[in-house]
Amino acid sequence: MRCNGGNEVAVNLNLPRYTFLVLEVTRLRKNGMPNVATLPDRTSNMFHWENGLKLTIADLAIDFRRRQPRAFVSHAHADHMARHEYALCTPETAALYQLRLGPRATLAMPYRQPIEWGGLRLTTYPAGHCLGSAMLLAEDQGQSLLYTGDFKLRPSATAELAELPHADTLVIESTFGHPNYRLPPRDEVLGEFFSLVRKALADDCVPVIQGYVLGKSQEITRLLTAEGIPVLQQKSIYAVSQVYEQLGCPLGRFERYNGRVEPGWAVIVPPGSPLGHLDRQVKFALTGWAVDRSAKYRLGVDHALPLSDHADYDELIAAIDQVAPKAIYCTHGPESFVDRLLDLGYNAHVLGKRRQERLF
Repeated sequence: MRCNGGNEVAVNLNLPRYTFLVLEVTRLRKNGMPNVATLPDRTSNMFHWENGLKLTIADLAIDFRRRQPRAFVSHAHADHMARHEYALCTPETAALYQLRLGPRATLAMPYRQPIEWGGLRLTTYPAGHCLGSAMLLAEDQGQSLLYTGDFKLRPSATAELAELPHADTLVIESTFGHPNYRLPPRDEVLGEFFSLVRKALADDCVPVIQGYVLGKSQEITRLLTAEGIPVLQQKSIYAVSQVYEQLGCPLGRFERYNGRVEPGWAVIVPPGSPLGHLDRQVKFALTGWAVDRSAKYRLGVDHALPLSDHADYDELIAAIDQVAPKAIYCTHGPESFVDRLLDLGYNAHVLGKRRQERLF
């Protein structure tokens, strides 16, 4: 794998190999496909909606949160995975998935290495969201579909830069699908963040940064340690960080938080995990929602800065233009984004919901 787009790093996960039972593709084709009526203006018979996205011929669930016989897991965040019987994912996600949910049967899919699976050609591409996060390109008989999962186009300290191949159909995560959510330049945000952290340390305060257990916390850790600021991590964050390092993504000088903070150290905790016993805290949150200046009050922090692991509005439009799809299905975002895409001339839909015809 590559960390931050650097050199290739060998990854030895020692993960067990599992025998894949070939699906009865011929029987599925003969007996008919599952109902696709809930997907409007369908341009492909590759997929259908079953209270979640599925690739039809392979009967492959995509980022389901309920247990499935076969599922693709784009990354190891709780809202994109379950204890599936058999999971397809990148080697990095496989390790993190098993850390969080226990030993699971997985098929590792390194980036850019196509496999023939269940009657489809499947290829993963970097999504830029967190270590191991992947987009999935599915190809079948001249048709293609790209599922982005959570992604961003901006650079990351701990994830490969996103790659977007062409596809006929695009299923896109659109969290920040409102034009209000245009993030400032990354370097500008980080410069302000480092300055505020150093000021807190100079004032004999403890910088306490909120970060999701997987992804954001490791990103912040690497950014801070690269600036010479060591980091203490809450135990669940620390466990994930250990796996990051085993996978060839070094995070610098960090240790597990044990209740004490020496001068000069920052602390990273999950959201909603206050350290009430510590005096003189300066609390931070780094999130795309901080574009809204009231975010710091909702989050209960002193400083909220707009740094996100999700694509902002302009990145969403850029991603669509790069993929150049015939049809777009939007998920995990405001439905108004679909209306904006229609206004811009795109053939866009809300995933899993029938769109009413526009009157004008």
